[in-house]
Parts: sequence; structure tokens; C-alpha cells
Amino acid sequence: MKLKDDNFFHIQQQDLDIGLPDTLPQPCSVQYLVQHYLDINSVPRRSFFELLSYFADNELEKEKLEEFCTAEGQEELYTYCNRVRRSILEVLQDFPHTSANIPFEYLFDLIPVLQPRSFSIASSQKMYSDEIHVLMAVVTYKTKMFKPRLGVCSTWLAGMSPGTIVPLWVKKGTIAFPTDPACPVVMVGPGTGCAPFRSFIQERTVAGTGGNTLYFGCRNKDNDYYCQDEWTALVDKGLLNLITAFSRDQDDKIYVQHKILESKLMLWNILENGGWFYVAGNAKRMPDDVKDAVKQVIMDCGSKSEDEAEQYIHKLEQCRRYQAETWS
Repeated sequence: MKLKDDNFFHIQQQDLDIGLPDTLPQPCSVQYLVQHYLDINSVPRRSFFELLSYFADNELEKEKLEEFCTAEGQEELYTYCNRVRRSILEVLQDFPHTSANIPFEYLFDLIPVLQPRSFSIASSQKMYSDEIHVLMAVVTYKTKMFKPRLGVCSTWLAGMSPGTIVPLWVKKGTIAFPTDPACPVVMVGPGTGCAPFRSFIQERTVAGTGGNTLYFGCRNKDNDYYCQDEWTALVDKGLLNLITAFSRDQDDKIYVQHKILESKLMLWNILENGGWFYVAGNAKRMPDDVKDAVKQVIMDCGSKSEDEAEQYIHKLEQCRRYQAETWS
């Protein structure tokens, strides 16, 4: 792309219904735009290739881009792009002739804007009045691409030095916890899913309130057992009932849903005595697997049919006694 990082530009409003980006300085450099505003490391969508093809004058590149936009070319597009998580920047490098033709004005249509990342607050103001804790795993994984795939926000934060100012804002969460201190609460939080539950447990800990059951799961006890010392101390004080599942520490994988079934009588008694049930974590399979386990508990311990167990859970959801906060 024929752009210089030290070039500056001004943004002017053309449509009164569309406001100007409030995070871009005026004037703005190309380097700032790419580093702080455009999501060049995201995986491009089909519309990206459709627009890119309009700027192609190289025959081979134009043919390949147009093929990616056809119904017949979707499998090849998936293999080239989505399967290996190829980024927009890497695609532009693979089509150098076309990239060199992209007009600067079309960058805003071609490359999406960096989206804010949301994290659950993992601390209580009653325990840490002037602090906000975030539990975040640094995202890194390998595909067939030479370079490992890195999470944008987690990698950025992990590389910062203590004392660095980070832009953030606080908004109301989706989970609502019971206000009655005597209400028993069951929380299922594998991995970083335990973050919102840590804040609630701390809230109750300050008041010396128990009745908290946490199912925590991770791959290895020695590698990613978050808040281990903190949980253990609360167990010793009688303020937390902790049930753990370390999926890779034995030959057979053990997940939180297996631990739910193992402790089904305890869980059933809590639900029958007005307890609240929460799930937080990755949105792929875990929430459904947990719900299936809870349904099985209701069927086994409550002598209910599958339809009756599903209706039981539905009623819990209606009165907010079964809540889930999941993310992808």
C-alpha cells in the first residue's frame, strides 16, 4: 500500500447522521490510524475480498479474489483465511499488486475498527475500594501459519509496564446476584469465567457470609489454577465450598459438568432450598454441557422426566435464579 506512516490527514464530516470518530486526533497520522484504530489483525470477512477485488489490476490476483467471492470458492476461502486465522495484514501482503492500488479513503471501508474488549470485574469495592481487578488470560495459539496467533488486547496489556495508563470505562454487568446474605449461591466458572464470581465472593467475605459454592475448572492444577491461594484460604475459613476439575491432569478428561454430576445431591438440595445458579465462561460448549448436567441432576434427584427437568430450569431462568454470562 502506497502509504507513509508519517503522513497526516484530517477527517471531515460528510453525513450529519454519522459522527466523526472521537478517538482519532485531528490531524491524525497514518501510523496512529493503523496502530490505534484499524483492526489489521482481525480475520477478514467475505465482504473484504469483494471490495478488495475492485482495486485489482493484476490478472492472477484479481482472478483469485473474485473466486473467493463466489459460492464455489467458499471452501477454499475458508481454508485460506478462517481455518488458519489469517489476518487482514497478511492478506494484503499476499496480494501486493492489489494492495498498492487501494485509495487511502477506502481504508475505512475495507478494514474494520478495533472493537473494545469487555472484561468482568474480578474484585469487590468493599474489599478494594480504589482498585479494579481483571482476570485475563493472554491469548496465544498456533495454526499452520508461521507466526503464532496473538490476542490483540491481552497481548497489548501483557506487554505494559506497571504504572502505564490504560483507557477504560465501567458499565453495568449482565449478572445480578441475590441481595439476601442467607441465600445459597452456586457458581460455575471454568478458567477466567471465575472472574465475576471472585468479586461476589469477596463481597460476601467482607461481611463474613458463607453459602458460596464454586465449581472451578482448568487444564492443569500447576499451570492455570487461578486464585488458588485465595480460594484455599476461604475454604479453610468455612466461607467457600470449592469443587475443582483439572481436565488434563489425568488420562480421562474431567470437566466441571462431571463434577456437577458427582455432587448432584448437594446441588439438588441447594436448588430446592432457594439457591441461585450461575455459569460464566467460554460460550462454545461449556454452558450447554453444564445445563445438560444440571438437567440430569434434576431428573435423578427430583425424579422428574426430561421435559419436567427442562421446565424446572426454565422457571429458574424466569426468576433469574439461573443465569449465564458467556463470551466467545
